[in-house]
Amino acid sequence: MITEVKDMIATVKKMNARQGARQVLNLALIVCSAVMIWKTLVVVSGSESPVVVVLSGSMEPAFYRGDILFLWMGSAPFRVGEIVVFKVKDRDIPIIHRIIAVHETKDGKQEMLTKGDNNHGDDRAGGIYNPGQLWITEDDVMGRAEAFLPYIGMVTIALTDYPMIKYVVLGIMGIFVLTGKE
Repeated sequence: MITEVKDMIATVKKMNARQGARQVLNLALIVCSAVMIWKTLVVVSGSESPVVVVLSGSMEPAFYRGDILFLWMGSAPFRVGEIVVFKVKDRDIPIIHRIIAVHETKDGKQEMLTKGDNNHGDDRAGGIYNPGQLWITEDDVMGRAEAFLPYIGMVTIALTDYPMIKYVVLGIMGIFVLTGKE
């Protein structure tokens, strides 16, 4: 492995300016394509984050840690039994739970109470919501779970738990792109 990396570095050093610029441009095109695909998914799904990874076991047996969920916002009213991904104000990590109660406010907006399938109590009693918060609103919801891929997200969890792996993988991928032959 180390000799292969050394060979790649030697190949980069041998490149002339034109070859180097071409490879850097190829890398930029790959990054731009990924961003364009993500933004297209955001627009089509109506969700600010159309793909999320399940980070805990609170939804077992429906979803397990490491499952990837595909979200769709849609315009239909929320219903009891739907699985939604929502954000609690002043917290960064989205929550994936099932709606167990829905009611409509006087101004026509929906408010929901959620619960993890594997949790004993609802999110109000379980401390998921902020103190004094009784419901989540439509504005808190990022999307409804429409499809999933089991365990594929474990790669993302590993990269988050061990950030050094992320930098090594990104570095190796960059070297492959820069030294790749067309």
